[in-house]
Amino acid sequence: MKIDENGQITVELILLLSFTLITIILLSNTISDANELNIAMASARNGAFEGISSNGLAVYPKETFENYSKDHKKQQMLNMKNIHIIKITQTLKGQDSFNKTRIQLKVYASSPQLKTKEEKVSAGDRINYNLRKSITNSFKTENITNRLFNPAFSNKYSFTTANVEWVE
Repeated sequence: MKIDENGQITVELILLLSFTLITIILLSNTISDANELNIAMASARNGAFEGISSNGLAVYPKETFENYSKDHKKQQMLNMKNIHIIKITQTLKGQDSFNKTRIQLKVYASSPQLKTKEEKVSAGDRINYNLRKSITNSFKTENITNRLFNPAFSNKYSFTTANVEWVE
């Protein structure tokens, strides 16, 4: 009896291609999520560095400059400072009310020139503001958040910031 082997390679090829296609589809979703998070973290780092640059050079909007000039406690903020970003961490906080995964970012920084708690809070607020703004700019989501960019949104994530922790 003769075995008919016609079409055997075609069936095997179709099975192999379908298995490969299913694997690619499953992996692409995971890779897409990881890529979005990488873009957000890179944007956060850029924003934090922009924040320390503007703080370090003592560059402020006119209204803020005038307020700091009048307040004796804040006049020190008008001087140049050397601020270093030590690290930025991320903590998963579950789902938010927009059904996005909520991630809290925390910046660790140091500066020998910032002595008082008020100076550190002011500089930290500026770092966090620029961090969130940079994320919203990267994902073009400025129109779905508030004027402080809090929270900052990407397609699948919402980002909030904890107070900057100042390391000696």
